[in-house]
Amino acid sequence: MKIPLIIFIGGGLGSVARYLANRWIVSQGVTVFPYGTFLVNIIGCFLIGFLVFITEKANITAVEWRLFLVTGFCGGFTTFSSFAFENIQLLTNHQLFSFILYTVGSIALGFLATYLGILLARAF
Repeated sequence: MKIPLIIFIGGGLGSVARYLANRWIVSQGVTVFPYGTFLVNIIGCFLIGFLVFITEKANITAVEWRLFLVTGFCGGFTTFSSFAFENIQLLTNHQLFSFILYTVGSIALGFLATYLGILLARAF
């Protein structure tokens, strides 16, 4: 029960951080482009890369810290960071086909699923 609680707390903090960052960016008056989500995704990608590397470099073997920071906080802040990191891992492991399938499939099927969800909701 300890591990899920650690992830839950990190995820909650990441979600609140995403909300506050997005709200602050939107409060700057730019609404033509979704800068809030865009910047949160980019910041999240930076954070997951930094945190994974720095915990490995510092020999932080406590699984709890990595779960709290990477799975919890970054996962709550943005799932795009996990998507980007997993793609980098596929490329690093020379799994080009899996990289293309995962990237194109996630984007295309994600858009399609979103559209189908909208269509289903409109039907009610």
